[in-house]
Amino acid sequence: MRRYGKHTDEDDIRIRPGRRGSRPRTSIRPKHEDAASGFVLTVDRGRITCLVDGRTVTAMKARELGRKGVVVGDRVAVVGDLSGARDTLARIVRVEERSSVLRRTADDNDPYERVVVANADQLAIVTALADPEPRPRLVDRCLVAAYDAGLEPLLVLTKSDLAPPDALLETYAPLGVRHVVTDRDELADGAAADRVREFLWGRTTAFVGHSGVGKTTLVNALVPPDRRRATGRVNAVTGRGRHTTTSALALPLPGEVSFPPPAEGGWVIDTPGVRSFGLNHVDPSRVILAFPDLVPGTDGCPRACSHDEPDCALDSWVADGHADPARLFSLRRLLATRERREGD
Repeated sequence: MRRYGKHTDEDDIRIRPGRRGSRPRTSIRPKHEDAASGFVLTVDRGRITCLVDGRTVTAMKARELGRKGVVVGDRVAVVGDLSGARDTLARIVRVEERSSVLRRTADDNDPYERVVVANADQLAIVTALADPEPRPRLVDRCLVAAYDAGLEPLLVLTKSDLAPPDALLETYAPLGVRHVVTDRDELADGAAADRVREFLWGRTTAFVGHSGVGKTTLVNALVPPDRRRATGRVNAVTGRGRHTTTSALALPLPGEVSFPPPAEGGWVIDTPGVRSFGLNHVDPSRVILAFPDLVPGTDGCPRACSHDEPDCALDSWVADGHADPARLFSLRRLLATRERREGD
């Protein structure tokens, strides 16, 4: 057993051999009990922008955190220069426990999980009805990721002046997903932002969507003018062009900016446009929790049931009238997205 303080001896100190002047290293780590609480707004090439006591502070991750990542939405403990003055740098010494984590993988064969956002409680999935054409498979994948993370999904359909929303909405009706339909005129005059904002009040909402669907344009309409991001033109067919949203960024809705979030008006987190959403990390047993009417029917399922196999107990459960067959179909459609590539 190691002893420290006045009873410390040479066996309690680890010294790296072969390096002259090497400083002794111990397993003691400072607790930083006087650290200030911060909220991560954005992360860019190792520099982390945090909101601390109403000030925007630039920080870097302390070495003692090791490989633990810091992502937008994290609540952190910060020490050092917290003035927010130019050319000052603070240190993040602790990442507090996360209430939720939205993850994705680069593709379905990639075992490496990437944390997109932490501590959100809602996922707004933005898709255009035309220019570019809607991609239901990508929407399905975002829904699976939301259910896996325990986030409540919100479907935001843009450009309804170019195509009607009825067919797409019918696809997701059995899921009971809340939705908002907007057109370009409403986006220009602020009506779209007003209706979307009703679903965001007092919450932290991450926005995801394919490049070119108008996600950042919508976010800009939601936040105060001095917080708006640059937007660019993206080709509707190839997805190429100016993708100006290259990193996630947390922005406050109009209202009091406070910590911890959500602020009185809430927060939105704009994320870079995605072309795919890998689901290698998803556990089907977590996804079904978003279908509480089906959960009791899994009691008779074999161990590690995929819920889409001959012995699945959900078939008889639904056949006996305990749940709507459309709900089981929707669950299996979502789970099947884990086995098929987004372009299939």
